[in-house]
Amino acid sequence: MEKLRPQLLRSLEDYSREKLMKDLIAGVIVAIIALPLSIALALASGVSPEQGLYTAIVAGFLVSALGGSKVQIAGPTAAFAAIVAGIVARNGMDGLAVATILAGILLVLMGLLRMGSMIKFIPYTITTGFTSGIAVTIVVGQLKDFFGVTFRNTPIETVEKMEEFISCFDTVNLWALVVGCIALAIQIVWPRFFKRVPASLVAVIATAAMVGLLKLPVNTIGDLYTISGGLPRFALPALSYETVAAVLPDAFTIAILAAIESLLSCVVADEMIGGRHNSNMELVAQGIGNTASALFGGIPATGAIARTAANIKNGGNSPVAGMVHAVVVLVTLVFLMPLAALIPMPCIAAILLMVAYNMSGWRTFLQVVRRSPKSDAAVLLLTFFLTVIFDLVVAIGVGLSLACLLFMTRMANVAVIKEWKYVEDEDAQGRFRHVPEHVMVYEIDGPMFFGAADQIPHIDPRETRRVMILRMRSVPALDITALNSLARLWKECQRHRVQLILSHVNEQPLSVMRKSGFYEAVGEEWFCPNIDTALELASKL
Repeated sequence: MEKLRPQLLRSLEDYSREKLMKDLIAGVIVAIIALPLSIALALASGVSPEQGLYTAIVAGFLVSALGGSKVQIAGPTAAFAAIVAGIVARNGMDGLAVATILAGILLVLMGLLRMGSMIKFIPYTITTGFTSGIAVTIVVGQLKDFFGVTFRNTPIETVEKMEEFISCFDTVNLWALVVGCIALAIQIVWPRFFKRVPASLVAVIATAAMVGLLKLPVNTIGDLYTISGGLPRFALPALSYETVAAVLPDAFTIAILAAIESLLSCVVADEMIGGRHNSNMELVAQGIGNTASALFGGIPATGAIARTAANIKNGGNSPVAGMVHAVVVLVTLVFLMPLAALIPMPCIAAILLMVAYNMSGWRTFLQVVRRSPKSDAAVLLLTFFLTVIFDLVVAIGVGLSLACLLFMTRMANVAVIKEWKYVEDEDAQGRFRHVPEHVMVYEIDGPMFFGAADQIPHIDPRETRRVMILRMRSVPALDITALNSLARLWKECQRHRVQLILSHVNEQPLSVMRKSGFYEAVGEEWFCPNIDTALELASKL
């Protein structure tokens, strides 16, 4: 089992001046990318601009320093925007801090309990569904600022926001729409010609200059928010039983989503660098990073795939690059934060629209819907619509429940129990073994669990054969429900004076039988290593 050791310690064992220079360059470039994104994602989450930067600084530094990936960059991401906005609206900033701290504790426990590998059991249809759903909620949330619409109410839910936008569309600000379209066009066109300088930064500078010089009637961040350029300050949230009870479901959602997104980002990074991350160490680092972020005024953080990829492409080769990125963001916060007040809100909306488009994976979404089995497509669509209409808690809960039911149904269909009149030999010659007239042989093929337990046969009271052989060589696993059905069959055999013989019971089913007492009740002599031994024993009865 892999030890919980930060990747930074391993990277420093053979660190060199050349690697340091690459990490410094990559860290600065990633910080330039993270600056406008962190501000935009903070505003989308319903918090102040600097809180996004606090998250990039505190969580970004700690996750890089303690994480299990060489190149992971952590910070605020779009996946949390709708969740955070909802928590803030319902429970305020203290509620958000408590939820984030609880999520951090849960993530640390997941890592300590070696649950990193369990994230792979989240179905692809669910991750695709809620990712696309989150993208839609981000788009709907940015329509107001992109079109410069003035809302009469302050809706929270996505559907309510869409209804409010439509009803207030007569207040559209054409200058805001022009600024938003220019920012969007820059982000689409700029990367085709200039890849070194982030398009979002160019869009911010260009539109801020345009609005400032031309005195356009467009809202900026400074018009709507009071911006603080000070250092992040440690503060404990107001803690109470009522607050914990109210935000506990949100904390579970944050923890699960942070684990999924962070480990997916690590997998993508591994493919790009040909490396291997320590998933459990990464979960511990994410937990510590989120807890610290909340204590210093930040919001939930996770591994950011786009920023991680930018780190790799610009030469980042150790966690030092992520730590440099956090330090650069900190310096910018202290000395340049007042300039953020000049950024137009339509530009922020345009940046988030691009983030939503890039994370939506609409091609993958359509491909899964068109080419997958109908049951998988149903799980994806249900998760997607529940994310948009309700929230991620409902979507993941219902999606996982439906996926589990479908899995159990499929596994139950895989398990087959059939009676043999002759038994195929296990040797290379492919011979057949004849079954005596007083013996019945049932072959069980597939895992036996509660979904397939009802397939275990019953004894017909009119049965004249005196021996039943259960051939279990193809049963890899057995649960207590299926074992209970086996015990029922054994009692029926006793009642009708039929001897039950079990052939080739594998390790896991045998272990379950021993622990439950079934093995001793049946008797060791009635467990045979193979079908030949079982038939030989049956023929003597």
